[in-house]
Amino acid sequence: MGSNQTVAVFGAYGHTGRFVVTELRGCGFVPLLLGRDAVKLQALAADHPGLDHRVASVDDPASLDQALKGAAAAINCAGPFASTAAPVIEAALRARIPYVDVAAEIEANLDTFTHFAERARTAGVAVVPAMAFFGGLGDLLVTTAMGDWTAADEAHVAYGLSSWHPTPGTLVSGTVSRERRGGQRVRYTGGQLEYHVDERGLPTLDWDFPAPLGRRSVLGEFSMADIVTVPSHLSIPEVRTYMTTDAARDLAAPDAPAPTAVDERGRSAQTFTVDVIVRSGDRQRRVVASGQDIYAISAPLAVEAVHRLLDGRTRTSGVASAGEIFDAPDFLRALSAYLTLEPHHEPHAPQFA
Repeated sequence: MGSNQTVAVFGAYGHTGRFVVTELRGCGFVPLLLGRDAVKLQALAADHPGLDHRVASVDDPASLDQALKGAAAAINCAGPFASTAAPVIEAALRARIPYVDVAAEIEANLDTFTHFAERARTAGVAVVPAMAFFGGLGDLLVTTAMGDWTAADEAHVAYGLSSWHPTPGTLVSGTVSRERRGGQRVRYTGGQLEYHVDERGLPTLDWDFPAPLGRRSVLGEFSMADIVTVPSHLSIPEVRTYMTTDAARDLAAPDAPAPTAVDERGRSAQTFTVDVIVRSGDRQRRVVASGQDIYAISAPLAVEAVHRLLDGRTRTSGVASAGEIFDAPDFLRALSAYLTLEPHHEPHAPQFA
């Protein structure tokens, strides 16, 4: 780790932001607490004596520039990212420091790749969007499953969540994404994103997760940020994501409760299994990861990314997904305290029609 260990966290007082602050401290970094709400920042700072906090707004570039002074990197945890990603990336480019965010919004991540690829590459600044449970973890798993393959026909990412109690930020971000799509659905097929209207709703199918989860009903075309991150660097024309129907039902409930902490880390009781299968011709490869709390796991994902960006363990610069910029298998091994990783040999992978 370099001499400058200060990492700015925008949206530090949010649900995921708090996990990130704690993780940074546990890894020897010094979090710099940033956000738009002075009262919430002060309350968070009271819980972390000795940490500096600065008020900054995405509507005020000068405040962002001032807030990032002295920081070695920036982690953006403040959604909706349709509003915050671009201004904070702009500030990071001006400060010439790497940027990481935990955005799950498909459109916001696509905007980052579309609008900042050339500028970030020219500046030599790393910008890593979706460095979280959705988008980042799936991309790392798909990249690991690919191994020495340079291309595949299909990638399938199935999310087996025991439940899904969404944060207010998740609900707001979901609303913003739906509004941007005009009510359309989105999928990645034929090598491109496709927006469409399907009055029949999402298809359901049974997915054979490894034990102990077992066979579960999942929603097909439950598109997550993986349909942006994976195709950004892997030659796979069909990228499909799935969600257990019970978890999707939790998310859609009008009175969906927020996550409730059950352990000393502040994690909820939610467990997850991410089952990834890639197919090339008649060959398939499978990698499975499991753990606890999709929001909590985003913190070590983002912090490990920052650690590697600052000590130079990267493969490229500019805008890049986790699987492109980092050594994916090595990155996942570094998360062994949080993730259980299970590679499965090809003969045991399920067959797709």
